[in-house]
Amino acid sequence: MNILFVADPLASFKTYKDTTFAMMREAQRRGHRISACEPQDVMWQRGAAVTAHVRDLTLTGDAAAWFDDCGTRAVALRDFDAILMRKDPPFDSEYFYATHLLEQAERDGARVFNKPRALRDHPEKLAIMEFPQFIGPTMVTRDAEDIKRFHAEHQDIILKPLDGMGGMGIFRVGPDGLNLGSITETLNRHGAQSLMVQKFLPEIVDGDKRVLIISGKPVPYCLARIPQGSEVRGNLAAGGKGV
Repeated sequence: MNILFVADPLASFKTYKDTTFAMMREAQRRGHRISACEPQDVMWQRGAAVTAHVRDLTLTGDAAAWFDDCGTRAVALRDFDAILMRKDPPFDSEYFYATHLLEQAERDGARVFNKPRALRDHPEKLAIMEFPQFIGPTMVTRDAEDIKRFHAEHQDIILKPLDGMGGMGIFRVGPDGLNLGSITETLNRHGAQSLMVQKFLPEIVDGDKRVLIISGKPVPYCLARIPQGSEVRGNLAAGGKGV
């Protein structure tokens, strides 16, 4: 198969923990051909199929120089057997436009995973709100007064942006409410942007668990991400330990 990964710049990959790299490595091991591009490389011209300037890759097995660039070419996305959308957040306007271009590529005949419409309509931060029985007290708002009331009720809270990743922009505010106003202004940009507020769960010291479900069945392995030192963030990118 010819597989295209729409991803972040290859130079930014942290291969010791990057799942996109792990997918590439396994695809090559199985004999598939690998190409990569960034969302900015995708183009749609009137009357033509959606195309991209892609880099054909061969993985080397070296930890530092982990790929050989075998050349760049312009290819219609429908000519790939599979396209994996692996771009990390932020979920900004460019991410939004990328999902529209990939959706048009689907209409051209491309097979895109995950479906662009699903990525656009089902962002991961908001998706948890559909399962209230499995999450702690949580609120999404841009209103500072709502956040103050939530803090007054729960005392120890976490605030985070909706479009972040890797633990970026996550704050904890304790019962004293120290800096709550300033943190709120920073995250909601003075009322212009929504954020998520959650009750702090002290059980985080034992790590949060990532459980994979395939065809409705949980995989018999999970990843626990455990905060280190004085951190409340278990994200690996923020120094958390994975076990």
